[in-house]
Amino acid sequence: MVKYTSIQLNPKTREKLSRLKERRETYDDLINKFLSLVPEGDDEGKYSQEFRIGLLNARLDTMAGRFISHEDVKKKLGL
Repeated sequence: MVKYTSIQLNPKTREKLSRLKERRETYDDLINKFLSLVPEGDDEGKYSQEFRIGLLNARLDTMAGRFISHEDVKKKLGL
């Protein structure tokens, strides 16, 4: 049995989501696509929720340019 719920979205958020949807795709399908971008685990087992949130935040930081390059880290460490 499928349970439905309503969620509140800012109209601008809904507009952005609607532009990302494929034809006949539901918002549930779209949200599940986004959720699949954060893996649940690997060969060693399931990730904790905190670790998964950290992965998501790291991806967002990288996309926003908030990172230090490998070369800069080596310089700071004197390598």
